[in-house]
Amino acid sequence: MGFKIAVAGATGNVGREMLNILSERGFPVDEVVALASARSQGTEVSFGDRTLKVSNLENYDFSDTDICLMSAGGTISQKWSPKIGAQGCVVIDNSSAWRYDSEVPLIVPEVNADAVSGFAKKNIIANPNCSTAQLVVALKPLHDFAKIKRVVVSTYQSVSGAGKEGMDELFTQTRAVFVADPVEAKKFTKRIAFNVIPHIDSFMEDGYTKEEWKVLAETKKILDPKIRVTCTAVRVPVFIGHSESVNIEFENEITADQARDILREAPGCLVIDKHENGGYITPYESAGEDATYISRIREDATVENGLNIWVVSDNLRKGAALNAIQIAELLVNRGLIKPRKVAA
Repeated sequence: MGFKIAVAGATGNVGREMLNILSERGFPVDEVVALASARSQGTEVSFGDRTLKVSNLENYDFSDTDICLMSAGGTISQKWSPKIGAQGCVVIDNSSAWRYDSEVPLIVPEVNADAVSGFAKKNIIANPNCSTAQLVVALKPLHDFAKIKRVVVSTYQSVSGAGKEGMDELFTQTRAVFVADPVEAKKFTKRIAFNVIPHIDSFMEDGYTKEEWKVLAETKKILDPKIRVTCTAVRVPVFIGHSESVNIEFENEITADQARDILREAPGCLVIDKHENGGYITPYESAGEDATYISRIREDATVENGLNIWVVSDNLRKGAALNAIQIAELLVNRGLIKPRKVAA
């Protein structure tokens, strides 16, 4: 007997990807419901070879729904996730609304699957930031082997991380450049076409941005609170796929060859690391793929026990939709939830 799944925010980039991945992976569903705001009611979205009509989240009764994949933004999640959880439906939330709540597990299944058992306190599980998800997948096996002391990460994040508006702005600006039209910046603080912007999310008092702070806080919560993390987050003119340059300092000795072997065996990781032209991954190749790709693995001679790695993943999949569905699979596979709807 299958589960009843609701996807809230089904008309957005991540919501649509959630529906695609549910179908692709053959998640055991009896029924899938697409939800969004009132203005999207009646819109059609695809689920496998079927078409679903979008219903209004505000009017939906979750009393017989098993899992709600929430991708409707932080404000909506703050309002609705506790109400949905109180009806016995488990919310897997893609926003930052619940990530730092001590009673809400923040889960990347390849990294801290056992922590998922704490979901029952609020019936909410948080999905991490897209940059954090791929980072900790790569760091976890290395941390297990040599214990990480410090991480310095620079992210190169695609415009899809800013939603459909971000993708539209890159397309529109690129076309404007080629036809010599004025280039307007609306979604981003500066022109994104043929440019990079060292600013994602709002600035904080210490000069870091909220996006950078998320990577720090979430890496500590998911992996190890003792790891020191610093981050610079940059928006780049790429449609899909986040990249990260990661410098890691370890307590114990680890060589580049050891790291390569460890990462080749690690769940969710795919190593593409040849010292030749094209012997590495770029975000273009990661689009539509599930893996966290790792390239440019090399020793850092400026510190004791240091490595540099290049990490790339599809931010709409492993960074968001795929990770959420892997969490749902974890709940099912461990028998932590059962279908509530009794078969007729």
